[in-house]
Order: sequence, then structure tokens, then C-alpha cells
Amino acid sequence: MKKNMGTIDRVIRTVIAVMIAALYFSAQISGTVAIVLGVIAVVFLLTSLVGFCPIYKALGLSTRKESKS
Repeated sequence: MKKNMGTIDRVIRTVIAVMIAALYFSAQISGTVAIVLGVIAVVFLLTSLVGFCPIYKALGLSTRKESKS
């Protein structure tokens, strides 16, 4: 599994996941909305930790800069 996410992309996803968690734990969201956003937050957090997004792979996209070696 080749990484296809750049640093900025990973940071943005992590920030969004943390924001969703904060909204949930402060009781700003609940019910179905909380479940849907919670799933999105978990996916964002996992993909940012791994550095690989399956949707990017399917679409042939990458936000990662290629190293010059």
C-alpha cells in the first residue's frame, strides 16, 4: 500500500476528526448526525495515520509530493 496523502492533507483530516469528537463530547451533535459524523471522523483519523486513502487510489489521485532522490 503506497502512501498517497501529503502532510497538509493528513493534518486537515486529523483536525476535522478532532473537531467532530469535540462537538460530540460537548453534546453539540447527537443521534444520527453524531453517528454519521463519528464514522467519518474515524475514517479520517485512520487514513491520516496510515497515509493512504482508498478513494484517492480508486480515482488515481495523490496529494503526496514525490521525493527527489
